[in-house]
Amino acid sequence: MRTDIVIAGCGVSGLYCALNLPCDKKIMIITKSEIDKSDSFLAQGGICVLKEEADYDSYFEDTMRAGHYENNKQSVDIMIRSSRAVIDDLVDYGVRFEKKDGEFVYTKEGAHSTPRILFHEDITGKEITSHLLEAVKKLDNVTIIEHFTMVDVIEKNGECFGITGHDKNGNYINIKADYTVLATGGIGGLYRHSTNYKHLTGDSLAIAVKHGIKLRNIDYIQIHPTTLFSRKEGRRFLISESVRGEGAVLFNSHMQRFVDELLPRDVVANAIYEEMKKDGKPYVWLSMKPIPTEKIKSHFPNIYKHCLEEGYDVTKECIPVVPAQHYFMGGIAVDKYSKTSMNRLYAVGETACNGVHGKNRLASNSLLESLVFAKRAAGHMTEKYLPVSDDEGIFPDKLKYVNYEGEYKNIVLDEIEKERKRNE
Repeated sequence: MRTDIVIAGCGVSGLYCALNLPCDKKIMIITKSEIDKSDSFLAQGGICVLKEEADYDSYFEDTMRAGHYENNKQSVDIMIRSSRAVIDDLVDYGVRFEKKDGEFVYTKEGAHSTPRILFHEDITGKEITSHLLEAVKKLDNVTIIEHFTMVDVIEKNGECFGITGHDKNGNYINIKADYTVLATGGIGGLYRHSTNYKHLTGDSLAIAVKHGIKLRNIDYIQIHPTTLFSRKEGRRFLISESVRGEGAVLFNSHMQRFVDELLPRDVVANAIYEEMKKDGKPYVWLSMKPIPTEKIKSHFPNIYKHCLEEGYDVTKECIPVVPAQHYFMGGIAVDKYSKTSMNRLYAVGETACNGVHGKNRLASNSLLESLVFAKRAAGHMTEKYLPVSDDEGIFPDKLKYVNYEGEYKNIVLDEIEKERKRNE
């Protein structure tokens, strides 16, 4: 196969990157699963925005403080300064953020000093991603291929010329491209308890290790404090941080509050772990009863419905919650244009690390960061575009990969453990 640009991944970063590329470029988007099975669809809480210039210093400080001041300041500044333009784009694509009397309604989450988060009920990720997907589907220059698993990038002399992968029948195919964008999401599939889809196993990281592409902060893995406790197998259901921003509180087994619920996620998660250890219980309790019933049903309808299906009425009773792996702050090292250390190769979204999040992501910065730097990747490719002039000798003829999935999982876990030990 031959295309101008290949994008591996169909979450908000991959879709938005495609939407910001020139219409005269042939773009191919591949995804390991169905087109609507990206973690971007699962984001509940919302998306941050610089609502007014007077909030800049506060927003910057909140992001830095949550990240333990290990954030890249330039990246944080770019994200915040670019936020309003991104929101304007999303509204143009039809995204329906909550409004009252024609004005945006802002909510607040943990570690934010003021409300600055736009939302659509408690399915903001689905609202944004579905509209971007519909816009991409209308583009004549974009082809989407589902159930295509990337197993490698095609490299020659330190440059990337596309990807290698297989379809659902195991047929291996080269996709030749002038430029490649890795947007394969996080690493939740490596964990027993995670809010992520199980097919997100950090394949891009393993490929990066294989080719000597630089990584950054790959042991920085965020645990979300509150997912609905279940003994069932599969992905854990997220109880958005927004519920604590709106007044929900945490109790231990003795029905005593034990932490300030609006502290950064890592602090709250650690406090919950300590309480579980102390009480010998596999969960703590979250009470949404301080939130008015009508607000629960209007702002958090999906959470309300899911908990009812699991046997809990959040308007009347506490629910059991437990921390679970949620987000990956590290990833493939990229610059302010999302360019990796390999020529012709970009990485965006949770796959990439530009340093915005530091050691711990501030709530609702993920969608924004993914969109801002996906757009910058598209802009940089467009500005610097240089087609591959000669395909001869670049692409492998015979393709054979044995049990790539198990091998790649081990590579990623080994790298994370090595990085953790280096940082002890």
